[in-house]
Amino acid sequence: MNRSLLADRIATITLWAIALFVVALLAGIIIHFLWASIGTLSIDFLTSDPSDFGVGGIGPLLWNSVYMLVLTLILTVPLGILGGIYMAEYARPSRITNTIRFCQELISSVPSIVVGLFGLALFVNATGWGFTAMAGALALTVFNLPLMARLVEQAIRAVPDDERQASLALGASKWTTITHVVLPIAIPGLVTAVILSAGRIFGEAAALIFTAGLATPTNYDFSNLNIFDSRSPWSPFRSTTTLAVYIWKINSEGLGTFVREIADASAAVLVIMVLFFNLAARAFGRFLQYRTSGV
Repeated sequence: MNRSLLADRIATITLWAIALFVVALLAGIIIHFLWASIGTLSIDFLTSDPSDFGVGGIGPLLWNSVYMLVLTLILTVPLGILGGIYMAEYARPSRITNTIRFCQELISSVPSIVVGLFGLALFVNATGWGFTAMAGALALTVFNLPLMARLVEQAIRAVPDDERQASLALGASKWTTITHVVLPIAIPGLVTAVILSAGRIFGEAAALIFTAGLATPTNYDFSNLNIFDSRSPWSPFRSTTTLAVYIWKINSEGLGTFVREIADASAAVLVIMVLFFNLAARAFGRFLQYRTSGV
């Protein structure tokens, strides 16, 4: 066996081992929390309010997590896609564009607690909103937008240039080529960008502690559709404690008899939510790609 073939087999075995380790690690995390939540996790736990005198539930917190995810993605995804399109298709190579990419990577690596303090100063205190879902969503947008734009740019650049040239040769404009040829082919990369951003939103706690608040929510009235009423669960201008923040809160305070049970069951729900969202986003991405490009 020559050295090249041996090196190829060693690399293949190593990569497979790493992949299996990652899968086993994920399965271990899911199984651990599911096993620990036996006896606590139930429909009532998912729908009822938190309680200071018993196990209670996480209904409002579950709603807040989904609400924060949707609100942040509404702000992040359009801006991230437009920014990625500009950097990939319109911006010419220069020191300015290189500086922008460097800043994108730099902001993405900034500790989230620093972003939280920035959000506290700008979106909580300077605006006078206080601790609100909007302040938390804007802080998370600052945190995720550079990553989103960078991933979108890479996904668009991965599209073969022959596809663009063929579209332009048929008389299509540059923007038509981007929207009808490039973006449909880049959908898998775009979906990956959304999934990575969503995972950071679901699991983020530090930035939201300083911007969205820590108050434990109860008695949500979903019939109150006034988005400007801070008592409405639909309002972005209310304190919004997410599930990740709640897990941190009850573990740090350590108050109550059922802290461990609540934390384990909440963590199991959070992991399942992230897994379900990832699978659903992948399936929707494949469906969207098939409808737009037939592939």
